[in-house]
Amino acid sequence: MPKVRTAYVCQNCGVTSAKWIGKCPGCNEWNTYTEEILEREDSNNKPQVEIKKIWDNSEAVPLNIRDIDFEDSKRLSTRDIEFDSVLGGGIVKGSLILLGGEPGIGKSTLLLQTALKIFPLKVLYISGEESARQLKLRAQRLNIENDHCFIYTETSTLKIFKEAKKIRPDLVIIDSIQTMHSPYIESMPGSISQIRECAGEMQRFAKESNIPIFLIGHITKDGSLAGPKVLEHIVDAVLQFEGDRHYTYRILRTMKNRFGSTATIGIYDMNSTGLRAVENPSEILVTKREEQLSGIAIASMIEGIRPFLIETQALVSHSSFGMPQRTATGFDHRRLTMLVAVLEKRLGLDLGKKDVFLNIAGGIKVDDPATDLSVVASIISSARDSVIPPDFAFTGEIGLSGEVRAVNRIEKRIEEAQKLGFSRIFISNYQSAPSSKKYSIDIVRLSRIQELLKYIN
Repeated sequence: MPKVRTAYVCQNCGVTSAKWIGKCPGCNEWNTYTEEILEREDSNNKPQVEIKKIWDNSEAVPLNIRDIDFEDSKRLSTRDIEFDSVLGGGIVKGSLILLGGEPGIGKSTLLLQTALKIFPLKVLYISGEESARQLKLRAQRLNIENDHCFIYTETSTLKIFKEAKKIRPDLVIIDSIQTMHSPYIESMPGSISQIRECAGEMQRFAKESNIPIFLIGHITKDGSLAGPKVLEHIVDAVLQFEGDRHYTYRILRTMKNRFGSTATIGIYDMNSTGLRAVENPSEILVTKREEQLSGIAIASMIEGIRPFLIETQALVSHSSFGMPQRTATGFDHRRLTMLVAVLEKRLGLDLGKKDVFLNIAGGIKVDDPATDLSVVASIISSARDSVIPPDFAFTGEIGLSGEVRAVNRIEKRIEEAQKLGFSRIFISNYQSAPSSKKYSIDIVRLSRIQELLKYIN
């Protein structure tokens, strides 16, 4: 009988142990160790040699840095402005890109749409979760025709590499890495050791063949990518696809990128025909209304390096319970509590016995401190039942003493408000912004939040 080599592997972080232990020393989680079969004594565990045989590549040798040729390193365009921008200008040949997101958020739709739009490049779409007929139905809904997209329903990495040699694609998409399995690892697909081995084989294959590979990855209940942490170190780029299921907007965010910036996001609108790139999100996130209402203010914020305007909505009402509520949707609850305390202390607003509700319209989640001034303005407007003119925009951070602090990239924020036809924008008086003569929009500088009261009638 062949001898089986096993180990106990933490299902949270991937740390291995020769015996079972209760608390993982790597992530400090309890009861996460399970026994996995690593290999048998008679197995020929040589995946790297097999990959080299499949692609017929010569043995790598050291090269002088002056002799390395990168003229053929032109990026591949996805035919999607938002996707190309997030990737840093397109897909780098030979790169390994991991796309994560919640179930049903649209990861498979995004990459299948990319595979169909990238014509005339040849794409091999590997599906370990859906059948070929299911993918065909999705492609029909997208209403995009492409004769250079090949669907292969397989989970064995060795068979995938053999088919890739026959087709010679320009791009490979793996859906998903948790369903793949290597014949050199005896554990079940989706286990820590299988994910680590499959990702390592994909990395070696991409570098040897110079073919870029997209990996779709599942996420855990706490929002992190499932599998060992080494998975994020292996890949060249980590993309996060996120959004609220109750809204149609999706955000593609870069968490890691060896070939570009991580300060770029892409915004999509999910509809019946797929994902539509939103080039100007401000026009969608700011509601056009005829009737002027209290408790609404427009914030000029920046997500990554991209400026756009959002609508902050506040409601201040009498509390029906002994403990007043502080509820925020799309905004940090603790920061809302702090801003309410500043308004009570510095402006004397009586909010101690009132509920304060805050909502960021459109299902967008913001963490830019520059939205503080807009949040404060909307709370004051709702508390006093006064209307903020719809052509006013706000950008500034609020300190505990009530001062309006300067924020970064103020020029982009002002230009975005001016582009959408706003007549006035409120910024910090301590902001080293260019002269107002450069802009047609009226720039109002504030030092403290008390100065805001005269503009909210």
